[in-house]
Amino acid sequence: MGYRVVVAGATGNVGREMLNILAERQFPVDEIAALASRRSLGTEVSFGDKTLKTQDLDTFDFTGWDIALFAIGSDATKKYAPISAKAGCVVIDNSSLYRYDPDVPLIVPECNADAIHGYSKKNIIANPNCSTAQMVVALKPLHDRARIKRVVVSTYQSVSGAGKEGMDELWDQTKAVYNPVTDVPPAKFQKQIAFNVIPQIDVFMEDGSTKEEWKMVVETKKILDPSIKVTATCVRVPVFVGHSESINIEFEDHLDEDEARDILREAPGIMVIDKREPGGYVSPIECVGDYATFISRIRQDSTIDNGINLWCVSDNLRKGAALNAVQIAEVLGREVLKKG
Repeated sequence: MGYRVVVAGATGNVGREMLNILAERQFPVDEIAALASRRSLGTEVSFGDKTLKTQDLDTFDFTGWDIALFAIGSDATKKYAPISAKAGCVVIDNSSLYRYDPDVPLIVPECNADAIHGYSKKNIIANPNCSTAQMVVALKPLHDRARIKRVVVSTYQSVSGAGKEGMDELWDQTKAVYNPVTDVPPAKFQKQIAFNVIPQIDVFMEDGSTKEEWKMVVETKKILDPSIKVTATCVRVPVFVGHSESINIEFEDHLDEDEARDILREAPGIMVIDKREPGGYVSPIECVGDYATFISRIRQDSTIDNGINLWCVSDNLRKGAALNAVQIAEVLGREVLKKG
């Protein structure tokens, strides 16, 4: 016996990936509904070898459905998630709306799957920010061994993190560089993204950090340990898909780089590719379409007593969004609903 599953926002980048991954991982689905806004009504989307026509999110009745994967942004989620939850359909939300709600668990299954039992307070589970998700997958096994005191992370985030508009802007501006007659001024981003990097993701806050950086701090504490200190600099780069992160970790106890490498090799969700030779690491273009979080460049930081540096790369549309949501659904089904 399987589940009746809803994917809300099925025509967007993340929604389409949710459908792909549900099919790829053979999630036990008895029935599936693809929902979209009225302007996308009737648009066809793929689910394995099936083609689904989108239904109207605004009029959809969630009664009798088990799990709803939401990829519709905070504003729409604020309206429709409570409707789904009240109807008894558990919401797994990809927006930022519920991540910081103490009554809503924020889940990365490799890190804190047990927290899923807190879903019953609101019938809602939150999916973390894309940059946080891959980082905590890398941090968790190391934290269990040597206790992390402080993390300094710089991100190199692809334009797909800003949705289809971000990808289109990079594509159009790249073409315009080779066609001087065409001018494509910044619209989705604050400055030209083609052949450039932008040290701003989301809005600025009072302390000078951006909201994306703040998210990484708060979410890491909620998922892993509130005592971990995190400082982040988040940068948008001209890459279509795949987020990269340079992570410096300070531990309470000494951790040798070789042991760290062995721990990461055995950790769930991680693939270590770390050869000290030209090309012996993973770049974002190589991670696209993969489930794993890739770790490379593992080395001791000699400037502090107990420090390790590493390079972390992941497909942000997968582990950073759709894959993590489906993994949450798998845990929910296995640990709580227990149908499949």
